[in-house]
Amino acid sequence: MEKNSPTNSSTDNLVITAIGRDRPGIINELSKIVLEQKGNVVDSRMTVLGGEFAILLLVSGKWDTIARLETTLPKFQERLDLTILTKRTSDRPIKQDHLPYHVEVISIDHPGIVYKVADFFSSRQINVEEMNTSSHHAPHTGTQMFVLNMVLGVPRQESITQLRENFLDFCDEQSLDGLLEPIK
Repeated sequence: MEKNSPTNSSTDNLVITAIGRDRPGIINELSKIVLEQKGNVVDSRMTVLGGEFAILLLVSGKWDTIARLETTLPKFQERLDLTILTKRTSDRPIKQDHLPYHVEVISIDHPGIVYKVADFFSSRQINVEEMNTSSHHAPHTGTQMFVLNMVLGVPRQESITQLRENFLDFCDEQSLDGLLEPIK
């Protein structure tokens, strides 16, 4: 039986991305539409960037729920004042051969930090599974500071001791304060 067959009781997944001017009630309105179509929000991320609101939702549901959401959501773009994109996806495979590690980098803000840190890990075939960045002014000096947090999937065969040592050397070379530790 095909996965998208009407008689198959398995669930399908849909990623919904929405962006628009920040205002109260956006999450309420989007989650109501998902609920009305019998979808289930199983994972989400949202943030305000400048004056714009951005959200990512992973919604699960039967094949017809996902199909209804794909056709219904674009009709709400104008009313919600949002740009909405959808994309079907499958369940994420469980990576038992990877260990979750947290990376934190703090530095005086300057261009290229994200690229250099991401390049450090990708050149070692280490997947960045989650990333958040922010900036703020240092309390006493007012200097613009940059903070990067990542969750990595480190292959089990990787020498953590060597990886940590290489990462800290890299951070020293780049004038970054860095931390690499397991997620418990």
